[in-house]
This record gives sequence, C-alpha cells and structure tokens, in this order.
Amino acid sequence: MLNVLDNLPEDPTELRQVSTLLAAEVKALTLKVEQLQHQLYGANRHRFGSTSESMDQLQLFVENDEIAEAAKEVGETAPAEPVEPKGKPKRKPLPDHLDRIEQVLFASEDCPECGGDLSKLGEDVTEELEYIPGRFVVNQIIRPRMTCRRCEAISQAPLPSRPIERGRPGPGLLAHVLVSKYADHLPLYRQSQIYAREGVDLDRSTMADWVGKSTALLEPLAEAIAKRVKAGSSLFADDTPLKMLAPGNKKTKTARIWAYVRDERPWSGPCATGAQTDNLSGCAGRAPPCVWYQFTVDRKGEHPVSHLAGYKGWVHADGYAGFNDVFGKDKASEVACMAHIRRKFIDVFTAQGSAIAEETIKRIAQLYGVEKEVRGQSPEARAALRQAMAKPIFDDLEEWLQAQPPKISGKSPLAKAIRYALNRMPKTRPYLDNGFLELDNNSAERAMKPVAIGRKNWMFAGSKRGGDSMAIAFTLIETAKLNKVDPQAWLTNVLSRIADHKTTKLDELMPWNYTPVA
Repeated sequence: MLNVLDNLPEDPTELRQVSTLLAAEVKALTLKVEQLQHQLYGANRHRFGSTSESMDQLQLFVENDEIAEAAKEVGETAPAEPVEPKGKPKRKPLPDHLDRIEQVLFASEDCPECGGDLSKLGEDVTEELEYIPGRFVVNQIIRPRMTCRRCEAISQAPLPSRPIERGRPGPGLLAHVLVSKYADHLPLYRQSQIYAREGVDLDRSTMADWVGKSTALLEPLAEAIAKRVKAGSSLFADDTPLKMLAPGNKKTKTARIWAYVRDERPWSGPCATGAQTDNLSGCAGRAPPCVWYQFTVDRKGEHPVSHLAGYKGWVHADGYAGFNDVFGKDKASEVACMAHIRRKFIDVFTAQGSAIAEETIKRIAQLYGVEKEVRGQSPEARAALRQAMAKPIFDDLEEWLQAQPPKISGKSPLAKAIRYALNRMPKTRPYLDNGFLELDNNSAERAMKPVAIGRKNWMFAGSKRGGDSMAIAFTLIETAKLNKVDPQAWLTNVLSRIADHKTTKLDELMPWNYTPVA
C-alpha cells in the first residue's frame, strides 16, 4: 500500500481516499509494532538462562527415577537379610579417616533369664555415617553380647530405631541431603562430587534411595501440615510448571506443582468475625504459617478441586479457570490478586511507556501504601482503615479504567490489560470488607520461588511418585523456613524421632514446636 506514494492522484477526492487508506494502514502497523514490542519484552523477561548439558539432564532423570522407586519400596515387607538390588553399587566400608563416636548399649546388668552375673562374650558394632554441620563423623553403636555365668543364656541390647532400617545414614546426614537438594538446589550427583572431595564415597543412587525412603517416612507430617493449611479462614493458592520424565521414551512432559499457603502474620488479635474456626489451634489468628505442596502430572482443574475439597474459607488465586470449580455456594470464596493486575500494566509501561499504564501503576501504589498502614493490626482495625482510606482509591481506579477503552485501540496490549483489570477487580474487592484477607496472592507466589530456582538447576520429577516426594520435601522445608526454623536442624531432630513417634502426637514434631539444642 505504501508504494502509492510514488504515484499520488491529482484529484482531491481520490487523494482523500488514499489518505484515509494510508492512515488506516499506519494505525494497523503501529498496533502491530506495539504487540510485537510487548511480546519481545515478555519473552526477554521470562527467558531462562543457558540450556543445560545433556549429560547433566541424564543424571537428573536417573536420579529422580531412583527417588521414586525408593519411596515406593517403603512399607513393603522387608527381607530377613539385606539384599543388594541389581544394578546398585555394593556397600563400601566407611572411610577410616573419619572420627568415630562410640555409643555402647548394654542389654542389662543381670541375666534376664535367671538373674545371674553376666560376662562379655563378644560384641556387634554397627557403623552409621552421620553429618554434623561442617563435617562427617561415624557413629559406632556397640552392643556387647553378654553371657550368663550361671545359665549360659546370651543377651544383647536391640538396635535403636533408625530412619532407614538396615541403612547406614544417620538422621543428620539424611536431613543434610534433603536440604541440599530441595533448599539449596544441589542435585544428588553434584552432592556426590562434593562429598568425594571430603574423602566420603556416596553414590548418587544410594542417596536417591535415602531421599525416597526419608520422604515416605515424613509423609504423615506433610499431611498434618495440609490439615492445618485447610483449617484457616483464608489461604493462598498458585501453581507452576515442572518437567516430568515421560515413561518409556526418556522425554519430558509438563507437570505441575501446586502450593497452598496459610500465613496470617499480617493480622493479629482474636478470630475474625465470620472466619472459619481453626479447630487445631483454637483460633485462626494465632496459627503459625505453613505451606502445603502437591504434585500433579497435568494442570486439570480437578486437581485444585480435589486438594481443597470441603474447604469453605477464602482462597486468594489468579484468574486460572481451573480454580473456578473450587468456588461457589457451600464451597470456597474467591479473592483475586492485585499484583497480577499491576504486573500487566508494568509490562505495557516498560515496553511502550504508556501514560495510561503509568497512571494505573501509581494508583495501585496508593492501595499498597494503605496496606503498609494496616499491617500487623487486628482484622477489625484493618477493615475499618481500608474502608476509610483504600475504598475511595479502589473505586476511583475502577471508574477511571472504565473510561479509558474508548481512547485506545481495542486490540492493543493496554486494552487487554484494562479488560483483565476490570474483570478481576470485583473479585479483589472482598479484601476491603474483611481484615483477614490480603490485597494480593504474593504469599503463594513467594512459595513458588524455591520451585523455580530448583527448576533452573534442572530439577525434574522422574515419575508421579518422584514428584510426590519432591512435594513432601518442599512442604517440610518451606514450612520450617516460614517459621524461621533451620530446616536442617529441625529435620535432623524429626528423623531421629519419627520412626517411634505416635501419629496422634505429630503436632509435637512441627517446626513451630521445635526448640534448638544450645
């Protein structure tokens, strides 16, 4: 069309027609440039770093598959004698250079059969590789075999319960491997290389077995955290993609990991009027923060519906349609996220410098200014201040956005951002009336950061069971971090106790009830 400029008509009427056509084409091209600029900005902003090397990916595929297999084995009947699985390395002696810490367990002072004096017949020594922050040690559990001088009966103290029966890792080492993988994002093959530099030979497949069995042992604790999350008056929900190895072809498919967060620290005081009562702690306002992760092989809406079955509180979520069936009569109530609204205008302003986008961002910033004022106050005080200070800003913003579409092209990224905002703002409005709700879903988005970092370190799920193990580990580690508890110290304590702990008293093992050893 632009080549008509080389041969413009002399007739005024024809010239006006050409001018009209040129103006329409320039407008269309301008809109296309805006769209391409917006797409380019989004692509650059969300782009990951450099691609991983194929050998690293292969290591991780195998590693996570082994974790899943180990988790599946837990609960199966154990053989009378240890059997070395095919394809797994044989157990090697623990290095001689490591310090030995002896623990001697005597059966009793007198013969349990006749009460006679005991004399030492021999002893059994069980070695357990343990990790104390900064160094490896070997715990030697020495159990003398005693014989009675009177009746010749032989007695020996039983082995204490250990996290992995017939296994050689101590609870501190298991905790260190879990935290290194899921909090520090070090795949097991890298951990193996690190330990080798310290003179400790730990094969990747051996540690994969430990991770699978440890997470299976800890699963009841993760389930208890899930109950606490769903006992609150409100929670935050989000999901993010994660690669899973597809069976049979060594390729990956896109799975999902979901996070459900209960974090009521921004408000204090008695239970909010109308809030769902927390029967586990007596009052929703006094509950410690916790996060529950779930792994699924796809993003179907049936998953959040299943995860939140029976929940009737408020759910902060983005606009994903899969959450729609979570909400409704006798179900949960929805609260939309202002941060998602704001982010779309940030993208437009960054890509195009739009004055309308800039003004929207400034008005949303005023709402967050009010949130700084109400943080830490009771739900009643927060609701009153929001009604007085935030509601006029919110109403003006909504009215102002409604007046903007006639001024701009309906196909532009800015128009799409405005339509999204006007669709989501009515569902954001409940926070103005309920002091125990938040303006955004950032609590759930923060819970996704560890997953995103791990994903950049080529963290794949080898299978559905491997993904479940990952979700259990994230649940425990991130809940400990929310409560400002060292996850490695806490998990060491839990793993040393959980094998003998009653399931009816799991609350005693929660991170908020953990007291660090001085």
